[in-house]
Amino acid sequence: MSEKKQWFENENFWNNYGPIMFDANRWAEAPAVAESVCKIAGLKKGSAILDAGCGPGRISVELALLGMDVTGVDIIQSELDAAKETAEDENVKLSLIKADLRSFSSDKKFDCAVNLYTSFGYCNTIEEDVKILQNIYSSLKDGGWFILENLSRETAILYFTEGEWFERAGKTVLTEFHVEGAWEGLRSKWILIDNKTGQRMEHEFVQRLYSGIELKRILTGIGFSSVEVYGDFDFSPYNEKARTMVIVAKK
Repeated sequence: MSEKKQWFENENFWNNYGPIMFDANRWAEAPAVAESVCKIAGLKKGSAILDAGCGPGRISVELALLGMDVTGVDIIQSELDAAKETAEDENVKLSLIKADLRSFSSDKKFDCAVNLYTSFGYCNTIEEDVKILQNIYSSLKDGGWFILENLSRETAILYFTEGEWFERAGKTVLTEFHVEGAWEGLRSKWILIDNKTGQRMEHEFVQRLYSGIELKRILTGIGFSSVEVYGDFDFSPYNEKARTMVIVAKK
């Protein structure tokens, strides 16, 4: 594992960019996503779920509201604090753990683990990405489920845009996107301009792009007994009409 601190470990980044990434629309879709997770994995009240990379608790809280026993793991303390506050507002209980998914291990085993809203593929190396998946696999009970929703190489091509601008959370947001290598990654540049002060900040990062079949092979190699790739949470085909990539794997 790289010893150099990577951008997603920077709490200041999430404090500034979190409100842009997790806007009202993302929060509004959370109940439906949580219900889909429970349906896909056949979960019942009291089932133990690991939200790997839980962020501000968008999905964790909704799963808890459905009666699940939820453990959220994230590397950023301010995100965990936000998840705790939301859970308290909704009067539900979450177990929250500050940990790096590249080294995370749990004595508790889960019925289901999720990694949602394009939270995968940001590490410097493929080996680090695979380590995250191995740790998630190890955290599951035999017969447990793993649900991964992520930007894939195919969906990045389908919906590629060179950039856009919009206003959100009191800021003007400008984005620029460039392809890295032979569609090996997507370089994203986000520029925020405060509408009141004019203060400008920018951040650039690369997300590694995996194809659906690449991730299926990796997960099968880790030990999952079945791995299916879908175009949404409704089991729609992963084809030219796919909205996103949803992988459903069983240990």
